[in-house]
Amino acid sequence: MAGRGIVTVKRNTPIIMAFWSDKTVLVTGGAGFLGSFVVEKLRERGCKDIFVPRSKDYDLVQMKAVEGVYKDSRPDIVIHLAAKVGGIGANRENPGKFFYDNLMMGAQLMEVGRQVGIEKFVAIGTVCAYPKFTPVPFKEEDLWNGYPEETNAPYGLAKKMLLVQSQAYRMQYGFNSIFLLPVNLYGPGDNFDPKSSHVIPALIKKCVDAQRIENPKSLPASRLRSRQWQAGEIRNPKFENGLTNNDFQITKNDRPPKVVIWGTGNASREFLYVEDAAEAIILATERYNKPDPVNIGAGFEITIKDLAELITKFTGFKGKITWDTSKPDGQPRRRMDTSKAEKEFGFKAKTDFEEGLKKTIEWYISTKQTKQTKQTKQTKQTKQTK
Repeated sequence: MAGRGIVTVKRNTPIIMAFWSDKTVLVTGGAGFLGSFVVEKLRERGCKDIFVPRSKDYDLVQMKAVEGVYKDSRPDIVIHLAAKVGGIGANRENPGKFFYDNLMMGAQLMEVGRQVGIEKFVAIGTVCAYPKFTPVPFKEEDLWNGYPEETNAPYGLAKKMLLVQSQAYRMQYGFNSIFLLPVNLYGPGDNFDPKSSHVIPALIKKCVDAQRIENPKSLPASRLRSRQWQAGEIRNPKFENGLTNNDFQITKNDRPPKVVIWGTGNASREFLYVEDAAEAIILATERYNKPDPVNIGAGFEITIKDLAELITKFTGFKGKITWDTSKPDGQPRRRMDTSKAEKEFGFKAKTDFEEGLKKTIEWYISTKQTKQTKQTKQTKQTKQTK
């Protein structure tokens, strides 16, 4: 977790340490983007027994694996973060899988948790569960006043079923489960895979990578030959006129690179820094025990167009931004009313958005450079052994 700026806990430290000291906590998705921050904060608070199941060992879509993870971990508390999730493109390509996998994971984890008598189940929902045309700011009481935005609906509804199950189990069995609704997250360690990433990591990757392509002389010939070109994702006229066998022919055309972004840019989104989200989840686990859903957000919104301008500014990208209006915008606006989280368990986002963006960009560039250095060393070692 080095370099992520983890803040040590000062408020009510003795009480917090006592709460976690004798708890065994199962954190599904604990090795992932959000989960790694949650696990780190648990450790800061003195939780010594944390069980993080890996997908290669436990396929939580399968009931046998769910039963196995409970048997192996014997938790007091379950924080369910694991999810099959992606951006608009991934949601459009995998609506059935996103619905089924998320539904089965959540339903089975909560059911077996009830059977074995755990103390508390923390279910993580999604802003995608809200109706497409929810009044802004989104209030928890508006959650059932319409159908979600179509591209997100299967995923959003699968996650919303956790709220139904949570409330039903509390009513019938006295099962202590809470349901949190985070907005889109961002920060160091985010998913930068262009096939499944959300808008912030996708734009950072496009702008940073496009600059590397803009000056091909700065790249070794082997890097140029091995680099895979994805048409329509990052386009540079220097390379458009001569692609053969995954190689590049550099033409005399010296126009700047182009980054293509889906939609009109007019849609707005709210973004929460991942460390703030982790803190919210831990605070809710410690302090909140009611059936009602709670929004977890930063309480602001920014248009995708303004977001793109910020990212191009902070990455130093000088090329052209093009909007592909044939692609969907998704939900028109997103901004949450976050007053309940502050009232119920004292959470308020602390990270300034621009500062969080800079940290995310710095992390991506640093990670990318580290990988390139390792690849270069491996290539040299391979050549020396031949």
